[in-house]
Amino acid sequence: MAVDFSQEIKDLRTTMASVREVTDLTKLEATIADFEKQASDPNLWDDQEKAQVVTSGLSRAKAEHDRVTGMDARIDDLQALVEMGQEENDAETLLEAERELVVVRKAVGELEVRTLLAGEYDERAAVVTIRAGAGGVDAADFAEMLMRMYLRWAERHHYPVKVLDTSYAEEAGLKSATFEVDVPYAYGNLSVEGGTHRLVRISPFDNQGRRQTSFAAVEVVPLIEQTDTIEIPENDLKIDVFRSSGPGGQSVNTTDSAVRLTHIPTGLIVVCMDEKSQHKNKAKAMKILRSRLYEIERERQEAELSTARRSQVKSGGRSDKIRTYNYKENRVTDHRVGVTLHALEQVLAGETQLDEIVDALANDERRRQLGEE
Repeated sequence: MAVDFSQEIKDLRTTMASVREVTDLTKLEATIADFEKQASDPNLWDDQEKAQVVTSGLSRAKAEHDRVTGMDARIDDLQALVEMGQEENDAETLLEAERELVVVRKAVGELEVRTLLAGEYDERAAVVTIRAGAGGVDAADFAEMLMRMYLRWAERHHYPVKVLDTSYAEEAGLKSATFEVDVPYAYGNLSVEGGTHRLVRISPFDNQGRRQTSFAAVEVVPLIEQTDTIEIPENDLKIDVFRSSGPGGQSVNTTDSAVRLTHIPTGLIVVCMDEKSQHKNKAKAMKILRSRLYEIERERQEAELSTARRSQVKSGGRSDKIRTYNYKENRVTDHRVGVTLHALEQVLAGETQLDEIVDALANDERRRQLGEE
């Protein structure tokens, strides 16, 4: 069946009109101009924290602007390619246009999903923590599988990732790991991954070949900057420094650069060891601690709004099982939206099948928010 390029391009332009309206390019351009004015101040770097906020904000705003305007240009190029192929009756050019249409359609769809992310902190970078749950060595192995899945997913999207802390289990896998996905809207995209994940398989660690069910918890919080209103008094903190180590206890650092922060009132513990500088590790650990304290406060405020709202948040997967990975049936099922994919290996490899689940959840969450509003 021949592709109706005219209708396809019309649909793409209609979608992009909606994206531009939500993005509000005029406001975004004003934001860029304001950041550029601040960035041109010769005294900007006298305050390094403010300078980082300004330069980071400018980079994100420009990237968002370029993402939208660049997509308009790609659609223009696609239309020109189609017109050339049709005028010259060139089958090869039209085939190339079909391939480009598939790519552009997917990219426009991703932009459209992003416009659904309108929460206060959706545009922030994300801090993801994975912890092995019930299930012994299988759970630790599962935690490492999830870590690999998210890192490969980020790599495929060209999202920069920093692994901040890794605690290895004795036999195999991870006790816990924390990493940062530093790209605009990382939190908005990944927040739907927060909750309890379940793995069902024949255990490779059981010499009797029995089926094992194991669990891992995923926590996703937005990265809270120094300028945000999360104050932490110094006397609420216990700070320990130590040498970081790798698998099996091997030393990977010869100085006491790793930092462990304990927030005394809540008992929250944050460890950061990815930098060689103790100062840098402490600064990163403080960001993560602020992020987790923000999440606790946000949930407390939501819980106070209404009992119904609180029950919806909990049933949405913050404490309940949200997804099952079943090896025998080659099946991944997300229990919140009823999405089932028979592509377990592809999902665990962070391939496009994982995007299908994430996008479905983002759409469902936005519809739920609109319904409540």
